[in-house]
Amino acid sequence: MMLNGRNFLFVLIGCGFVLIPAAGTKSLRAQTPPAQPQAQQQTGTDAGQDQDVDPLKRQRSDKDRYKAQRALRQELKGTYKTWLSQEVPYIITDEERKAFTSLSNDEERDAFIENFWLRRNPNPDSPENEFREEHYRRIAYANEHFAAGKPGWKTDRGHIYISFGKPDEIDSHPSGGNYERPQEEGGGSTSTYPFETWRYRYLEGIGENVEIEFVDTCQCGDYHFTIDRGEKDALLHVPGAGLTQYEEMNHKDKTDRFQGGGLESLGSGPGGSQNQSKEFDRIELAAKLFAPPPIKFKDLDAFVSEHRLLTGPVFPFDVRTDFVKVTEGMDLVPITLQIRNRDITFVTKDGVSKGLVNILGKVTTITGKTVQTFEDTVEVNQPAELLEKALDRQSVYWKALPLMPGLYRLDIAIKDVNNSDHVGLYGRGIDVPIYHDEKLGASSLILADEMYPVSSRQIGSGNFIIGGDFVRPRVAATTVPASPVKFKRNQELNFWMQFYNLGIDEVTKSNSATVTYEITDSASGVVILTKQLESKDLGAHSDQLTVEKTLPIAGLQPGKYKVTVKINDAISKQEIAQSAPFVVE
Repeated sequence: MMLNGRNFLFVLIGCGFVLIPAAGTKSLRAQTPPAQPQAQQQTGTDAGQDQDVDPLKRQRSDKDRYKAQRALRQELKGTYKTWLSQEVPYIITDEERKAFTSLSNDEERDAFIENFWLRRNPNPDSPENEFREEHYRRIAYANEHFAAGKPGWKTDRGHIYISFGKPDEIDSHPSGGNYERPQEEGGGSTSTYPFETWRYRYLEGIGENVEIEFVDTCQCGDYHFTIDRGEKDALLHVPGAGLTQYEEMNHKDKTDRFQGGGLESLGSGPGGSQNQSKEFDRIELAAKLFAPPPIKFKDLDAFVSEHRLLTGPVFPFDVRTDFVKVTEGMDLVPITLQIRNRDITFVTKDGVSKGLVNILGKVTTITGKTVQTFEDTVEVNQPAELLEKALDRQSVYWKALPLMPGLYRLDIAIKDVNNSDHVGLYGRGIDVPIYHDEKLGASSLILADEMYPVSSRQIGSGNFIIGGDFVRPRVAATTVPASPVKFKRNQELNFWMQFYNLGIDEVTKSNSATVTYEITDSASGVVILTKQLESKDLGAHSDQLTVEKTLPIAGLQPGKYKVTVKINDAISKQEIAQSAPFVVE
């Protein structure tokens, strides 16, 4: 069986298929249904059929369309106009804005606004909407601190603050004045307008160590975003004043600053060529700060962003999320999707049955800022004579995303390309944990249907690879609450887990902890198996341990069980444990 796609392959694995990278394949975009023919002008022969035409699809004259737009502008006023133009302009998508302005009455608008906030709630089951509360808090802060002849939310500083929150560091020069340039700006002394430099250690979807500069050239309190770091130089256009160190040493004037067609007016010097090469990076940064990421599968994005109702048969799929520490301020979040092959529409041609699935995923913050997106078109090729047997198996897709600790919302939409009305949706809040250095921590406990160590060349890259191991999670049915993963008696139970921040003895420079894993019969509570491992056997001088075990389950009777892995750290005097249920069939 051969499976291929743009970035992944579905491969047969015991009880199902697995998605693995594939080279040389092309991206397949979602197929959109052909546009419906516009209603023809009514004639004497077809006037009676006009009653069957959908009024929403009937073509309107330019005059009628203009009158409707004018009526809408008059009707969309008061609180609704304020909400659209002043409260959510930085977080509402173009599709949502278009949908909102097309509504015909206040009842529909109220329902739209309610759903707008519900879609962004990181915890839909909670009565509190942290996203909405944080968004309005940021607006209030911007209006209080950044107003300058106009509301604070309209300023560039207000825009950035509302979109990304409080910066990690602010270098503020509210009065301007004397300024010692760093060497990368040419060195030497000058006088500046008031300016601020905001620094974010990390902005997801943008990068690390992000610096954003604002300059108040009018000295009226209106700091605007600038790409040109030389714009804050108040003596830029004063002949002979505020020369850079290089200009002074070489008896040069400022002519070179305005030649060459660059975006920045920094003085020449040893780092001048580097500054020019970095201008494109600054342009790219500006584009990322003020523009949403591009979306390829716009039809799927509409379901995710607008929470559009499904009109056709639901395309079911299951999702699992796990958390693994990368650093104290960064986690790896593997996302695993499982699709039953029987739910995919196959088209047979020349003896080969082919199924296509488009996948779109989006992770947003509590303020609605998109921090991660992933899009893939996957393809399943199956010989026609073996298709019926393959329908009883599952396909698995895996994507690992780096995320900072915090609350997010994960939305996933999938589409059966051979059946355009066959769409599936998933939306949940995820709480990415923070692993403090002084506190014992643990990753997710992953029950896997296959697990093995990989070569050094594969570490850190590839599907299902976490650290130095290939770990393919077994996915439970998310449509059934608290549904455990299932294993057959002729299979092996693999589990993988990491512990972080173990205590290290100052004298021996080694750890001292005991790891215990056990299997419990959920019905009776009887512990069927228990084993202990010493941390020194897993890594004596490390504050991080990886526990990976493979156990045969042929001796277990069909039923419900639970595997528990815990660690007792003798040095830090801390203990932590994780448990995961499973079913033996």
